[in-house]
Amino acid sequence: MKLKINHNSHTPLHIQAEELLRKLIAEEEYQNGKMLPNEVDLSKQLAISRSTLRMALNKLVYEGLLIRKKGVGTKVAEMAVSSKSMNWLSFSQEMAARGIVIKDYEMHLTWVFPDEKIANFFEIGTDKKILKLERLRGKPEWPFVYFISYFHPRVGLTGEEDFRRPLYEIFEKDHSVIATLSKEEISATAADTFIASKLGVDNGSPILFRKRYVFDQGERPIEYNLGYYRADSFVYAVESRR
Repeated sequence: MKLKINHNSHTPLHIQAEELLRKLIAEEEYQNGKMLPNEVDLSKQLAISRSTLRMALNKLVYEGLLIRKKGVGTKVAEMAVSSKSMNWLSFSQEMAARGIVIKDYEMHLTWVFPDEKIANFFEIGTDKKILKLERLRGKPEWPFVYFISYFHPRVGLTGEEDFRRPLYEIFEKDHSVIATLSKEEISATAADTFIASKLGVDNGSPILFRKRYVFDQGERPIEYNLGYYRADSFVYAVESRR
């Protein structure tokens, strides 16, 4: 594949390089594990500096699309769904933004009495029923995440909503509730019998466990979410900026 930068374009050089690299790594030979050309050759071919090229490469490394090893080179990463802690979205919005097609395998809606931990988070009594949403989701080939969400009665969800729509879009457009703040806890754990059966893994297999606490503009709690992810199909990326 011939790579060429348009030096007369108003689009910054590193953005053009990033777009070209995305096309390059989509080629079958690179998807099958072939190493990318080294930085010196690539920068010469594109007629840009190595620092400009490195900006583009770093972006793709951060996104989990490329793996770079010192003294070895750069190659395409094996495909795994990833999520970033910065710029959080609902799962549907997050995956759509990454161009990943998601399938709903199961969806269950029930009204339940919250346990003490959830009731304390929502600052309500354990005698007040709340809506619980459970979903098994994943790629068209296999499921990789099981979600359990609890919603504060203040949101106004009835259970009649179309939950195939992005969750926070439902909040905002149907109930005028804007999800503004997310606090998360991430840990590794072993799949119990129930989660193992849902994700298609062996009982006791390692999985990624994520708790998400979501608040509205007034920093009032609106969602308590638990996510169980297959460790072999999901990467959680964290970006820190000083």
